[in-house]
Amino acid sequence: MNKGLYAQSVTKRYLGGGDEVRAVDAVDLTVSLGEFVAIVGPSGSGKSTLLHILGGLEKPTRGQVFFDGDDIYRKGDHALSAWRNETVGFVFQFYHLLGELTVAENVALPALLKGRSRKSALKKSRELLQYLGISEKKNSFPSQLSGGQKQKVAFARALINDPDILFCDEPTGNLDGESAEKVMAFLSDWHRKKQKTVIMVTHNRELAREAGRLLHLRDGRLGQA
Repeated sequence: MNKGLYAQSVTKRYLGGGDEVRAVDAVDLTVSLGEFVAIVGPSGSGKSTLLHILGGLEKPTRGQVFFDGDDIYRKGDHALSAWRNETVGFVFQFYHLLGELTVAENVALPALLKGRSRKSALKKSRELLQYLGISEKKNSFPSQLSGGQKQKVAFARALINDPDILFCDEPTGNLDGESAEKVMAFLSDWHRKKQKTVIMVTHNRELAREAGRLLHLRDGRLGQA
């Protein structure tokens, strides 16, 4: 069994208006440890659904997802939640920052949920914000940030538990061209330095070329780009 991420015959079906829709259709995928894989495709092709299944957020209708040889969907709800918090990080298009928390507190939240002390979590949060070049915003609130700054905060939050694998769902979808390039430059630099696994879905083929392997998803089916 591959020591990275391995998906076998993953399928996700929905019923809409009496018709069956296959958002993901019998996908097989192997991602080795340390790989950077980008999956491109048009809106509605099933990219986000596939990413959510690979990351333990949405159970497939059929098929299996293995990480380090373990079938993640054979875990109970509590064990799966713990696996997500300890093993993976997620970056979404819409940031999902909590407006009532400061930037530093938003970043620290996953570490606090993991059981780290507040002092330790905030220290790590400040270190990541420094690494991302936005340490001056640590006491600001999300409403006071630009789109690019919010996405950097989302990256810091995803990285605070030092995940083995990072899932990115259209991480530049809400950004202007310059901000998108800066975010991708950071992601590529982090991947090179840390040699951690990255799986990104995007409609932007140009930005996706930063990845080491490029795949294409259309109508729920995965192939070479």
